[in-house]
Amino acid sequence: MGLMTRAFILIAMVACLTSVAHAIAGQATFYGPPLVPSACFGFEDRGNLVMAANRNLYANGGACGTRYRVTCTGPTNAGVPQPCTGRSVDVTVVDLCPGCASDQIDLSQDAFAIIANRDAGRILINYDR
Repeated sequence: MGLMTRAFILIAMVACLTSVAHAIAGQATFYGPPLVPSACFGFEDRGNLVMAANRNLYANGGACGTRYRVTCTGPTNAGVPQPCTGRSVDVTVVDLCPGCASDQIDLSQDAFAIIANRDAGRILINYDR
């Protein structure tokens, strides 16, 4: 194996590990339509793959427009023992979730349905920018 090939493989491995290392563990719930108005963009429609951030993540509006990739990692209750679809979803911060805990985000109903069975209501997740 040539030196360039080895270097490429090493760089690829480091990039993958870096991505995983920066994921934030938490929980997600969902909210349904209407998705506007939002705290970030008022009545501007930003699509249906959006999220409301907890107070810390929202950072007084500093997170508005930030995109996150969210992945379901498991259930939070026995109601739906295997809620995850095995997919991830990319969402944009458009709102504040004032009732969310510091480890929680609130996904739009459509975004939640991509990564988990909506009957679960609340799931464990990893998310990163």
